[in-house]
Amino acid sequence: MRQFVLVFLDNILVYSRSWKDHLVHFHEVLQILKDNELKVKESKCLWGQPRVEYCQIISMVGAEDDPSKVQNMVQWQIPKTPKELRGFLGLMGYYHRFVANYGKIAAPLTSLLKKGEF
Repeated sequence: MRQFVLVFLDNILVYSRSWKDHLVHFHEVLQILKDNELKVKESKCLWGQPRVEYCQIISMVGAEDDPSKVQNMVQWQIPKTPKELRGFLGLMGYYHRFVANYGKIAAPLTSLLKKGEF
């Protein structure tokens, strides 16, 4: 994980520095899916794309933050209800691996979701 493949919900993104490496990486991912009896829906697949904008920008360089997504997070309105807070924390949760001490930073917000705390 994160060496040449990203998984988010039911999406799998394979990225490599060269086409030769990509074919090897892609084969490894397909083999893991096969070994675990998992299938892909071909109509939802994109093959051999030089760049994909997802939650991040995926290219031969690797996975990079998408500046527009970062800007959206910075400009997110202050949550005023528990539902809005859950939505915010859900979005932030995807990026937790890129933020040092995310758990400590998010803990005060997460504690607000306890019954009667908001």
